[in-house]
Amino acid sequence: MAVPATMPTDFAAAQGKPLVIARNLAINSLDPSRAACDTCLIYLSAVYETLVRLGPDGRSVVAGLAESWQASDNNTKFTFKLNPKAVFSDGSPVEAKDVVWSWNRLANAQGGMSWLLDTIKTIDTPDAHTISITLSQPDAEFIGKVMGPNAAIINSVVAERNGARATKEAANTDTAEPWFLANSAGSGPFVLEAYSPNDVLRFKRNEKYWGDPAKIDEVVMRQVKDSIAQSQMIQNGDADIAMQISPDTALTMQSPDIKVDKAPSYNFIYMAISPGAKGNTVPLTKPVREAISLLVDYDGLVDFAVAGAGRLQASPIPNGFPGTDGLPQPKQDVDKAKALLEQAGLKDGFDLEAKFPNQNYYGVDMSTLMQKLQLDLAKGNVRLKLEPMTFEVWLDVVRGDGTPFTASYYAPDYYGSGQFVKTFGMIKGTRWSKRSGADKVEGVMNPKEEELLTQALAAPEAKQGDLFRQVGQEMINDRVIVPLVNPDNILVYRSNVVGVRYSINEFLPLRELSFGK
Repeated sequence: MAVPATMPTDFAAAQGKPLVIARNLAINSLDPSRAACDTCLIYLSAVYETLVRLGPDGRSVVAGLAESWQASDNNTKFTFKLNPKAVFSDGSPVEAKDVVWSWNRLANAQGGMSWLLDTIKTIDTPDAHTISITLSQPDAEFIGKVMGPNAAIINSVVAERNGARATKEAANTDTAEPWFLANSAGSGPFVLEAYSPNDVLRFKRNEKYWGDPAKIDEVVMRQVKDSIAQSQMIQNGDADIAMQISPDTALTMQSPDIKVDKAPSYNFIYMAISPGAKGNTVPLTKPVREAISLLVDYDGLVDFAVAGAGRLQASPIPNGFPGTDGLPQPKQDVDKAKALLEQAGLKDGFDLEAKFPNQNYYGVDMSTLMQKLQLDLAKGNVRLKLEPMTFEVWLDVVRGDGTPFTASYYAPDYYGSGQFVKTFGMIKGTRWSKRSGADKVEGVMNPKEEELLTQALAAPEAKQGDLFRQVGQEMINDRVIVPLVNPDNILVYRSNVVGVRYSINEFLPLRELSFGK
C-alpha cells in the first residue's frame, strides 16, 4: 500500500502490520452454505457479500452487490438489480446466475441455515444483472434473511470447478467443503489466506475488490479460548482486539492504551419451563409457571450474571427488534408467587428437575446462573434439582423427553422478529413448542401467535411493529420461555484501532477497521 510522504512513520508502520484478534474460533465450516458459528459470521461477511447489507444503525438496509431493490405491496415478490461494477476476487463479474446458483446450493446442501430460503417459489433472471424472486407466501422479513452471510454470493464457476454443486442432490454430491477450508470464492474486501483448525484464521486484502478497499492488509484471528488469556494478550500488545473477555475481567482493565466498549447486543439468556416434560412431579399449569417466573430476582440477576453489563428483556423478542417497545419488563413479586402456588395446592412447594448445559455464553456461566435461580426459587419452596451436562447431552434431553426446567441462550440469525416467534412461540412445529411438550398439555398451545405472525409478515412496515408487540405479549403470557438477561457484547481493543463495533450479521465488520494515527 502506498503511503504519502507526509504520513507519520508510526502510522505507516501500523497500516502495514496485521490486525490480530483473540477469540475462541469454534469454527464448524468455512463453506458459506454450511457454516454456522459466530466466527463464521465475521469470516463470511469479510470474504463474501450479500445482495444488500444491514446499515451501521443495525436496522436500515444498504446496498451490497445490488445497487437497487424493491418489494411488492404484499411482500411476495422481490427484485434486485446488481451493481455492474461488482466482481469476484478473480476479477470475473458477479452475475445473476451466481445468485441463483448460490441460493440453490444453500437450499439444497441442507446445511443448518438452508431454512432462510424456504419461502422462495421461483427465481427469474431477465438479464445478467436482474434477479426476480416470487415467494410461496408473504414474508416481510425476506430482505432481512438474505442479508445473512449464509445467503452470500459465491463464484459459481470457481466453486463448481472444485466440487461444489447446487442441484437437488447437492447434499450427497457436493464435495467442496474441504476446498473451502483452504480457499475462498467471494467478492468481499478480504480473501482467505490460511486456516488451521483450533489455531489461526488469516485474511488478506482482496486486491481486486470493486468497492472501497479494506484499510488493513491482513487480519489474523488466533484461537484463545480463555477470557483471562485474551486479556493478557491485549495488555501485552500481542492482540489488537479481544472478543470474549468477561464483564468482571473487563472491569479490571484500566490502561489508557486499551478501550472497553459495552455494546448492546441482541443475544439473550432465558429459562424454559416445560409443562409437558416427562420428569414433572406436579402439573406446571400457567399459574404455576407464572409463580416460578415471579420468584426470579431479575434486577439482581443482571448484576450477578454480567456485572451490570446488560439489561432486562421483556419477551423472547430481543430489545431493539420490531415489537419490543412498550412491553412490560419482568419483575420479582415473591408474595404474588406464593399466593399463586397456594391456590394451586402447592404451599409447601415441590421439587423441580433442572437439566442444563454447563457452558459459558456471552460471559454468563450457566452453572453459576442456575445456582442463583435455585436460591431465588427457594423463596417459594420451589426446589431446583440442578443437573449440569454437556451441551450435546442437553440437546438430546430437550429433543427427547425434555426437562421441566432449564436455561439456555439464543442469538438471532437476521434482523427480523418472526424468527423468535418461529422458535419460541407455542405454535405447532416450533422448536420450543416441541421441547416443552406443549401439545401434550391442554391450553399451552397458542394459535393466536400464529395468526398474528401471519398478519405481520404480510403487513407493510408501518404496521409490523404493533403486530409483533401483540405476539410478544402473548409469548410473555405463555410463561414457557422467560428471558433472564440480555448481555452486552464486551469489545476490548487497543486504542489505536478504529471502527470497532458490533453487528448482528457481521458480528465484527472487518471492512470498517483501520489503525488510527
